[in-house]
Amino acid sequence: MDKFQRIFENNEHWVAEKLKKDPEYFEKLSKGQSPDFLYIGCSDSRVTAEDLMGVQPGEVFIHRNIANMVVSIDLNVMSVINYAVRHLKVKHIIVCGHYSCGGIKAAMQHADLGILNPWLRNVRDVYRTHKEVLNAIEDEQARYDRLVELNVQEQCINVIKLAAVQEAYRERGITVHGWVFDIHSGKLIDLKIDFPTILEDIMEIYRLD
Repeated sequence: MDKFQRIFENNEHWVAEKLKKDPEYFEKLSKGQSPDFLYIGCSDSRVTAEDLMGVQPGEVFIHRNIANMVVSIDLNVMSVINYAVRHLKVKHIIVCGHYSCGGIKAAMQHADLGILNPWLRNVRDVYRTHKEVLNAIEDEQARYDRLVELNVQEQCINVIKLAAVQEAYRERGITVHGWVFDIHSGKLIDLKIDFPTILEDIMEIYRLD
C-alpha cells in the first residue's frame, strides 16, 4: 500500500478509536469550537501543533506558514488573528518557531530563491535589526538558533501591534507568548516574552484606540 492510500486507512483507525472512547465524539465536535489558544507556527512537516502541545481537535486554532511569520500585508495571517481574537475570543496567542528551521536558514543564505525572496526578506529584516548580536556569535548553528528565537520575538511584537490584539488586551487581558520547539529534544521552550513591557514600549508609535 502506498503512503497516500495509507492515509485513508489511518483515518478509519482514528475514527474507530475516537468512537470507541466516546460514541458521541464527532457529534460534539460538529457543534462548534471555542479554543483558548491561537497557535502561529511554521509549515515544517516535522512540527505539528497538536502533537507537541498534547491537545485535541477543537482546543487550538492554528495558522502555519514558512518561518512562522506575522506580516501586516499577509491577509491570510491577519484574517486568522482577527477571527481568533474578535470572534473565537481566544485567551492566548502563541508564536512558535523551531530550531533547524529551513526558512530561517534560507534567509541567511546569499541566494536568489525566486518567489520566496519577498517572504524571506521579513526574516532578513529581523537579522538586520539584531545584526550586532547575531554577528557576534561565531558558531554558525548557534547563530541560526538565536535568529530563530529573535524571529519569534519580532513576530510577537508584530502581533502586539494589531488593533484587535490591543483591544482584547484592554478588555479581557489576552496574552501573547513566544515559544521555540527544540526539534532535537522534543521540548517546548518558553522565551518568556514580556508582553506588558513590550506593549508599553511600542504604544508611543503603535497605539490603536
